[in-house]
Amino acid sequence: MCYIQFSSGSTSSPKGIVGSQKSVTTNCRAIQLGLEAGAGDRISSWLPLYHDMGLIGQFLAPMMAQLSVDYIDSHSFARRPSTWLKLISENKATHSYSPSFGYEISAKRWRGGDLDLSSWRVAGIGGDMVRAEALKKFSEVFAEHGFRETAFVPSYGLAEATVAVSFSPLHTGFQVDVINSDIMRSQQRAVPATAATEDQNKRALIACGQAIPGHEMKICDDAGNEVSERVVGRIMFRGDSVSPGILDRDTGILPLTDEDGWLDTGDLGYWLDGQLIITGRHKDLILWNGRNIWPQDIEWTAEKAGGRHIPKSAAFKLSDDDGNGHIYLLAECRAREPEQREALLSEVTANVRQTVGAPIEVILVPTRSLIMTSSGKLSRMRTRQKFISGEFAVEPAMPALME
Repeated sequence: MCYIQFSSGSTSSPKGIVGSQKSVTTNCRAIQLGLEAGAGDRISSWLPLYHDMGLIGQFLAPMMAQLSVDYIDSHSFARRPSTWLKLISENKATHSYSPSFGYEISAKRWRGGDLDLSSWRVAGIGGDMVRAEALKKFSEVFAEHGFRETAFVPSYGLAEATVAVSFSPLHTGFQVDVINSDIMRSQQRAVPATAATEDQNKRALIACGQAIPGHEMKICDDAGNEVSERVVGRIMFRGDSVSPGILDRDTGILPLTDEDGWLDTGDLGYWLDGQLIITGRHKDLILWNGRNIWPQDIEWTAEKAGGRHIPKSAAFKLSDDDGNGHIYLLAECRAREPEQREALLSEVTANVRQTVGAPIEVILVPTRSLIMTSSGKLSRMRTRQKFISGEFAVEPAMPALME
């Protein structure tokens, strides 16, 4: 056993995902092959080493390949994103990864200066849903500094597979598929948007390539049958990079795969011209700026801050029509007086934002309005859908939301 990485289900406590010698070394070698990293290449990174993309992708994999890596502290990057780009420029780095937001804030905060990004040939994106707008803006801003849009490599990964699952083809940039989101929600098919499609029903998705070398991937319906192109289904992955299982303190290691070795990733996607496109996650885990935020952390903080006035709450993430992510917390509130409700709203908001380090929209809702399962557990998915459908009385009106 190399390490245990903690993840979380929708209703359970954090799970310890086992990283074995076999799974970790296999994934590291696949990363090296898939990204064509070899003699003469150099890595630059600001990713924290407690994150799998930073630990495996930008530390262990380069080390196994005997490549040099230049690091800057994550906090330094957050304060001044240009330090990342200057590191690449000064050391002639060829490979570097970041979530979409890293590219977005780097372009937004750039104030000009000397920079040479011509050596950068693998600009990987992972850790969250890839946003086309962020990549296009980055390309526009830094084209004059030698950056090539063809360097972008959208990727897909998860802790249960060590980290890397798929890479888009190198040296081709990113492929955008604009689909009719209304049809996809209702029919589970990714139908291309047309000129007649309303803007609010257009959703731009990014292709994330094929399975890493030596591994397999398929997309299935709920019955386990493989689906055809543009049909949304469950993403399945198989290979030696898959974790041996989840460590249970009472029973040992619980396997993550079926009898044929397939891992159900818990994510949804479809095929387009042989490439995987991710559409969403079954999991309730909130991905925010490359970080995993457990909804339980938000909920527990809110209920502690609200005391007896906030008996239950539900946290989840949604996107608006522009593709911007928003984290919502629906908090059942027993208080009735406007002044008391306003004070509770302020107190809960301040506490949850401080706890998770992310902007969160807190909305007070009536008691017994959150949806619970038959066993008494909170159903975040059904509560989320109820919110999207406008069944909660919310003032002021929320922006248009998408699943």
